[in-house]
Amino acid sequence: MLSKNITKKCSFVTVFCAISLIFNNCATVSSGNSKIKAEYSNPKIVGTIKSEEINESSGLVQSRCQTDVFWTHNDSGDKEFIYAVNEKGDKLGTWKVENAKNLDWEDIATFKDAAGKCFLYIGDIGNNELKKNQLTIYKVTEPQVNDSVKDSSKQNPAQTESAEAINFSYPENTHNAETLLVHPKTGDIYVVTKHETKPAEVFKVGEKTEKIADFTVPSIPYGLLTGGEISPDGKRIIICDYVAAFEIKLPENGNNFDEIWKQTPNRIELGERKQGESICYSADGTKIYAGSEKKNSPMIRVDKK
Repeated sequence: MLSKNITKKCSFVTVFCAISLIFNNCATVSSGNSKIKAEYSNPKIVGTIKSEEINESSGLVQSRCQTDVFWTHNDSGDKEFIYAVNEKGDKLGTWKVENAKNLDWEDIATFKDAAGKCFLYIGDIGNNELKKNQLTIYKVTEPQVNDSVKDSSKQNPAQTESAEAINFSYPENTHNAETLLVHPKTGDIYVVTKHETKPAEVFKVGEKTEKIADFTVPSIPYGLLTGGEISPDGKRIIICDYVAAFEIKLPENGNNFDEIWKQTPNRIELGERKQGESICYSADGTKIYAGSEKKNSPMIRVDKK
């Protein structure tokens, strides 16, 4: 991330993980946990991101237009690159995003329009020092993965189409955020903030960005959220912190998607991650994938039973 004190961050993450594990281990005796375990399988590592170019995978999403293609990007410190990998973590190509700037890219989302065209949304929403009043989300046509780009690299990248910059500001104070969500049916854009000492805040981004909810997860801290995605059917959200994942669901007869933030999150185990900041659903919504920052990030998968 931009202007980090690495030692301080590592110390915080270590303490946070220890506290969260204690808290969450206590939670395993609760009545709700048996339901969670019955719904999803235990986590398993299905691959490892092997590319030396990907050392801070901060966002992850599976393509809705191409089979076994995942998109990721590095945190701040990298240039305007996105990377394609498969489930095993094999690199499929490197693209430079035209008309974009990576100040602090934190998450990536996908959207397939009514004509079947796929887009990627990249959230330049990190704001650790709270100095930025205007944030940017880049919308770009999803590149095609094929043999002609398999040898592309940061030194010789493929090029995306020109990205559209969606600029926004929060209605009151500025915030740090690492979670970008795009609704697969409506195209509505949501940003979920990251807080160490209070609930996360949910904003709907538009001509007039508005706050729609506070949101907490059963963890300590309860608003330190690092990534998420809306399910392909638009009825669930998976969201993560450094340790675990949490899923919320729209009520069975619910018609207003924004009511989903009032639901109680279910905790989902992801296993060990060095610094968990990326999570997504599979293209069919039956699996959850999670990654981690640092080199050789595992591709972790949990399957819906």
